Amino acid sequence: MNTPLLRIRIETVQDVVVARRRARDLAAGFGFSTLDQTRIASAVSEIARNAFEYAGGGEVSFAFDAACSPQAFEIVVRDRGQGLRDLEAVLDGTWRSPGGMGVGIVGSRRLMDRFEIDSTPQGTTVAMARNLPQERAALRGSDLERIVSGVAALAPQNDSLAEVQQQNRELVATLDELRERQEELARLTQELEATNRGVVALYAELDERAEELRRADLMKSRFLSNMSHELRTPLSSIRALANLLLNRLDGDLGIEQERQVKLILASAETLGETVDDLLDLAKIEAGKTEVSPAWFDPADLFAALRTMLMPLLATPHVSLEFASMAGLPRLYTDEPKLTQILRNFVSNALKYTERGQIRVGARLEAQGERIVFFVADTGIGIAPEHHPIIFEEFAQVQNRLQQRAKGTGLGLPLCRKLAALLDGEVGVESELGVGSTFYVDLPVRLAGHASDTRAAHDDEAGEASSEQASPGAAAS
Repeated sequence: MNTPLLRIRIETVQDVVVARRRARDLAAGFGFSTLDQTRIASAVSEIARNAFEYAGGGEVSFAFDAACSPQAFEIVVRDRGQGLRDLEAVLDGTWRSPGGMGVGIVGSRRLMDRFEIDSTPQGTTVAMARNLPQERAALRGSDLERIVSGVAALAPQNDSLAEVQQQNRELVATLDELRERQEELARLTQELEATNRGVVALYAELDERAEELRRADLMKSRFLSNMSHELRTPLSSIRALANLLLNRLDGDLGIEQERQVKLILASAETLGETVDDLLDLAKIEAGKTEVSPAWFDPADLFAALRTMLMPLLATPHVSLEFASMAGLPRLYTDEPKLTQILRNFVSNALKYTERGQIRVGARLEAQGERIVFFVADTGIGIAPEHHPIIFEEFAQVQNRLQQRAKGTGLGLPLCRKLAALLDGEVGVESELGVGSTFYVDLPVRLAGHASDTRAAHDDEAGEASSEQASPGAAAS
C-alpha cells in the first residue's frame, strides 16, 4: 500500500530544482546514505527535466510503500506530451534526441532499484523506486508524518545558485568516493595478481612433483619386476634341493635334519608367494596385466577353492565352509584373478582365526547385475580406525597374532588392484574381537572387452541348442 507524501507541479525550470531538492530531503529523512540521496535526487532531476523540456511540464509525486519488503521510496513523474516514439531504443541506450533525451533515462534507470516507463501518444509516466537500507528499521505512519512535516518546514529556496552549489558538493563527494573505490580496486588487483603468480608457481611445482612421483613410481615398478625375476631363480633351486633331500634321493635324513629341511622349504614357499605378489603388483602398476574374461559357473569356482584351501587348515578348532551356489547365474569375468582374490581372503582368515568358522559365500545385488563374494570369519577382528589402511601396500595392523601370522602386507592391496581390473571393488566389515567379513563386489558380466559380445552370443547359442536337443524335457 502506497502512502502519498508530496506532489510538485513542473511548470518552470525552478520547479525541476525544487523537485530535486525535495527528493534529496525526503531520502535523507528515510535514512539513505549521502551517496544514495544524490542518486535519487539526480534521477528525479533528469526525469523531471525531460518532462519540462519535451512535454512542456508535468508533475512529480513522492510516495512511500510500507507494505513491500523491503520498504521503498517511490517517485512517479507524469507528463502530457506526445510520448516516446521508440521506447525500446531509448531503454537499451541506442536512441538519442538532438537535446540528449535518452541518456538521462538510461542513467536514471541505473540509479534506481525499480524503474518502469509507460509511454503513449497522450503522455508518459515514469515510476521509480529505491529500497530502504537493510539496516534501517521499518517505518510507521507516525515516522512518515514526522519526515514529511520536517521537509515541509524547510524554508523554500528559489535560489538556483544554491542548488548548483549543492550539486557541486555532491559531485565532489561522489568523485572522492569513486577515487577511494578505484584505489581499493587497484589494491585488490595487485593482490590478485600476486596471488595468481603464487598459484602459477604452485601449479608448476605440483607438476614438477607429479612428474618426479611418476618417474619414481615407474622406477619402483621396474625394480620390483626385475627383483622378482631375479629372486625366482634361486628360490626354485632352494625348493628343488629341499625336495630332493626330503625324498631321500641322496640318503636318509635324521629327525632334526628332516625338520630343518622342511623349515627351509616352508620359508622358500613363503618367500615365493611374496615374490609372486610383488611381481603381480609391478605388472598391474606398469599396465601390463591383461584381463581374460570367460564364462564359468560359480559352483565350479567354489569346488576348486575347496580343493585348494582345505589342506591349509592347521587346527581342528576352525572349520572352513562353502555356501551353496544354487540360484547364482554364470559369470563372465577373469576366473583366475577372482580366485586369487578369494584365496587371499581365505588365507588371511585362516591366519587370524583361532577357533570358530570361516564361511565363503556369494549373493546377487543390483537387480542381478552384480555379485558379491565374501569371506566371513570369527577371528580377532579389526578396529574401525584401521579399516582404511589395511588395503594399502606394506601396511599391517599390529595384533597379538602378528608373530605367528607373518606377512608383508601385500595380499590385500593386490586384491584391491585385481578387483579394480575387473570393474569391482573390495571392502571389509569388521569389529574388534568379533570377526571380519572381506568382500569383493563385481559385475556379473564384465564389459568393455572385445570378446565380451562374441562370448555372450556363443553362450546364448549354446543354451538354445541345448533346449532344442531336449524337447521332451521342455514338454514335461
